[in-house]
Amino acid sequence: MKILSREFYSQETTFVARKLLGKCLVRKINDIILSGTIIETEAYRSDDPASHTYIGITERNKVMFGEVGRAYVYTIHGIHNCIDVVARNSRFDAGGVLIRAIVPQKGIETMMRNRNFTHLKNLTNGPAKITQALQITKKHYGIDLTKDSELFIAEGNQHDQEIMARSRIGIKKGQDKMWNYRIDMTDREENHFC
Repeated sequence: MKILSREFYSQETTFVARKLLGKCLVRKINDIILSGTIIETEAYRSDDPASHTYIGITERNKVMFGEVGRAYVYTIHGIHNCIDVVARNSRFDAGGVLIRAIVPQKGIETMMRNRNFTHLKNLTNGPAKITQALQITKKHYGIDLTKDSELFIAEGNQHDQEIMARSRIGIKKGQDKMWNYRIDMTDREENHFC
């Protein structure tokens, strides 16, 4: 499994958000491997009023201003974790791509136990569901996703699905930006990418 390089994330944020579709999010917990094919992402840049970085650097968002290819793990609504990967080119001070949905591939039973949930269809179809299923926590804040460690993103198989773009979900500002990207993988049996 070839892990995505730092150079991959050194491109314009919306471009990286599209290119992450079909890639494989991998979480290692001791001898257990959990993985899923990324099917939905959202881009956030420092020039974007919906981005956590729009207000400038803070203790919470500082990783987004740092080295690309690192994880930005944060809490929403006081209880749910989400994971972004830091991605941007030199034109922007900060940027990241939210992983919004994955299709589970390996370790599905463990993911179900982690979520106390038995329906595969809705197991990882939301950012908080992903972090819960893969046990991604604030301790992963800043982890280097370009290294073979407990959390990384690897190449998937080539996909030929059409990329759908729409307004990002759950935001009040920047709704004009069509920076939510998705591929349709409803027939999971024929789409084992990881």
